[in-house]
Amino acid sequence: MQIFPRRSGAFSLDKFIYDMKIKSSLALFSIVGIAGIVLLFHEYNPFNNGPSSSPKRDAALMNTISQVLTRGHFQPKDMDDTFSKSVYALYLKDLDAGKRFLTQSDVDQLKPYELQLDDQAKAGTFECFDRSVTLVEASFAKTQTWYREILASPFDFSKNDELQADGEKLKWAKDDAELRTRWERWMKYEVLSRITDEQDKQEKPEFKGEKKDFATIEKEQRGKLLESYDKWYKRMQKLDRNRRLEIYLNAITNYFDPHTGYYSPREKENFDIQMSGKLEGIGARLQSDGEKTTVTEIVTGGPAWKQGVLQAKDVILKVAQGETDAESVDIMGWDIDDVVAKIRGAKDTKVTLTIRKPDDSEKIITITRDVVIMEESFAKSLILNENSAQQDRIGYIYLPKFYADFETGRTSCAQDVATEVEKLKKESVKGIILDLRNNGGGSLRDVVTMSGLFIEDGPIVQVKSRGKSAEILRDNDARVQWGGALIVMVNGFSASASEILAAAMQDYGRAVIVGSSSTYGKGTVQRFFDLDNAASDESVKPLGEMKMTIQKFYRISGKTTQLDGVTPDIVLPDFYNLLENGERDNDYPLASTTIEAVPFKQSAYHIADADKLRSNSQTRVKADPTFQKVSDNAVRLRKRKDDSTYPLQAEKYRQWNKKQDQEAEQFDNIFKSIESFKINNLAADLPQIQSDTSRIARNDSWIKERQKDVQLYETLRIMLDMLQIDGVAAGKN
Repeated sequence: MQIFPRRSGAFSLDKFIYDMKIKSSLALFSIVGIAGIVLLFHEYNPFNNGPSSSPKRDAALMNTISQVLTRGHFQPKDMDDTFSKSVYALYLKDLDAGKRFLTQSDVDQLKPYELQLDDQAKAGTFECFDRSVTLVEASFAKTQTWYREILASPFDFSKNDELQADGEKLKWAKDDAELRTRWERWMKYEVLSRITDEQDKQEKPEFKGEKKDFATIEKEQRGKLLESYDKWYKRMQKLDRNRRLEIYLNAITNYFDPHTGYYSPREKENFDIQMSGKLEGIGARLQSDGEKTTVTEIVTGGPAWKQGVLQAKDVILKVAQGETDAESVDIMGWDIDDVVAKIRGAKDTKVTLTIRKPDDSEKIITITRDVVIMEESFAKSLILNENSAQQDRIGYIYLPKFYADFETGRTSCAQDVATEVEKLKKESVKGIILDLRNNGGGSLRDVVTMSGLFIEDGPIVQVKSRGKSAEILRDNDARVQWGGALIVMVNGFSASASEILAAAMQDYGRAVIVGSSSTYGKGTVQRFFDLDNAASDESVKPLGEMKMTIQKFYRISGKTTQLDGVTPDIVLPDFYNLLENGERDNDYPLASTTIEAVPFKQSAYHIADADKLRSNSQTRVKADPTFQKVSDNAVRLRKRKDDSTYPLQAEKYRQWNKKQDQEAEQFDNIFKSIESFKINNLAADLPQIQSDTSRIARNDSWIKERQKDVQLYETLRIMLDMLQIDGVAAGKN
C-alpha cells in the first residue's frame, strides 16, 4: 500500500486516488489517509449490524465462508501452510499499512501464528485475530497519548529530518522509541504542511485577513491537527469486534482473488443500492465531521425535497422512528453510517428529525420515506457537433456503471441505453459515442443485452465455470437498434462489464475503441452467496453474504481481458497512463489464460479505414498543447508517486513544496472550454431538466465539464473522420 500524504498544490494526488476509488465499483486502490488503520477499520468496513460477536457465531461464520470458498470458487486453494503464510502477510499489510502502530515486538507476537491460520480457520478459532486486536487497541491507547504529547509543544523545524511516507519502504519499528519517532515526524510533517498552506494564503495579493507570524500559525495548526486526530480516535474507539473481524475475513477471501470478499448484511444492502441506483429513505446526502451530521444535498424528487423543510447545511440533532419525537435518539458524535442506518427505512414508513437550521433555530419535522432514485447514476445523452463546415450531429451516451436491480429487475442499464439510442435516432444523429470511462462494471446480463443493440444476433462473451467448458453468452435478437458509426470510450478505470462490451465491439470490428493505454484488466465474474443458506443454526444469523469469483470470461476471439485489459484502437493521452492501477497490481489476481475462439461475424457496420483514423488522430493530438500537457502531467504524477520522502526542515520543506506547487501550477486549469465544441441536450430531455432549478443546475454543470473534455472532443473529431471516410467509400461504391 502506498501512502500519499496531504499537501498543498493545484493537484492533490491523494485526492485523485480517493476520487478514482469512489468512481469505480472495484477496489482499485488501497489508499491510506491519516494512517493505515483509518481506512481498514472505518472506510473499508463501515457497517455494523447483525447479532453481537460471539465465539459460536464467529466460528459459524468462518466455517461457512470456508465451505463456500471450497465448493464454489472458480479456482479454490488448499487451506494449508501456503494459505496460512499468504493470509498472514495480507492481514499484516491490511492491519498496519503505514507501519505506524505495530512494532517489531508486536509483530513477533503474531509471528507464531504465521503457519497456524489454516488450522485456526478449520477449527473456527481466532487466536491470531484476537491477539492482533489486543495489540491494536493497546497501540491506539499508546499512540493517542503520544500525539497529544507531541502536539502540546512547538516543533523544532531547524533539524534536517525527513519523513518516509511509504510503509512498504519501511521496516517495522524495532521498539516504542522508534515508533514514537515516526509519529513525531508524521505530526511534524502535517503541521508543517498546514503552516506552509497558511503562509501561502497570507502572501497572496487578495489576502485581507490578519497576517500572523510563524509561531502563531504553528500553534494554531497544532491545535487544529490535535482536534482532527481526537475526532478520528473517538470514531475508532467505537469500532466493535464485528467490524474488525471483517478485515481478517477479507484477508482470507482476498487470498483466493482480489474480488472475492465478505459482506456484512448492511454492506450488501449498500452494494444493492449502488447497483440499482435507488434506495428507500428520505433522499438526503449527509456528511459527518465526527461530532455533527450535516445535510449536504437534497435529492431532487425525493421525500425530503417534497416535504420542503430540510435543506443543505441543516444539522441533524436527533432521530425518531414514526411521527413523534418522544423516542428521539441524540445522534451527536455518531458515526455517519450509523446515522444513515437510523434514518433510512422502508417505503411509506415515517421518520422524525430534530434539525438545527443555519440561523441556529431548531425544527422538528416528519418525513415519509419513499423510493429515492439517484438520477446521476443512470445513462444519459447529449448531442455533439463541431462548429465547422461539418454539420453532422453526433449522439453521446454516458454510462457510469452497468447498473441493474437484481431484486425486481425494474432497473436495467441495457433498457435505458436502448431508450437513449431511440431518442438519439429521433434527433437524426449520424454516429453514437458510448462513454464507458470510469465505469467499473456491473451486470453481466445487461452487458450482453446492450452489446446486442449494435449487432445482429451473435456471441458476445465466453464464460467459463470451474471444470466446465466455456458457455457462450449470445445476443439472440436479430434486430440492430443502431447500425451506424459507433465509438466506445474507455480508460484505465473501465473494468469488467465495460471491458466485455469494448472487447466484443473491437473483435467484431463494429466500433472504434478510444481511450487511455489500457482498461483495468478484470476478466472475472462474481456472484453473491447468502451465507445463511449454508448455516443450520438460526441463532448465529444473519451471517452476511460472500461475493465470490465463480467464472472467468473470455473474448469471442478466445483471448482474455484478465490482467491484459482491452487496448484501444486509438490511444489518447491520460493523466493516469503511467500509474499502476490495474488488476495485475492487486495481490493474488487470477492468471491470464486463453481458450478457443468462437465463430462470429456482423454486417451492421464495418470500420472503413482504422489506420487512417488513428493517423489523423495522432496528428491532431501531437499538435494539441492541451494533450501535450496531459502527457507531461502523467510523467509528473508518476514521479510524484515514486517520491515518498519529504523534508521536515522548515526552509527545505518550503522550497520543496514551492517546487511541487510550481510543477503542479503548470497544469492548473489546463482544461478550458472548447469554443468549437457544441453540446446540446436532447429535445426529449428538456421538460424534465427544466422542471426543477436543481436539475437545471446539475445539467448546466455537467455540460460545462463536457465542454472542457479534450478526450471527448477528440473522439468527436474521430467520429467525424469516420463519417467522412464512410462517405468517400460509399461514393466509390
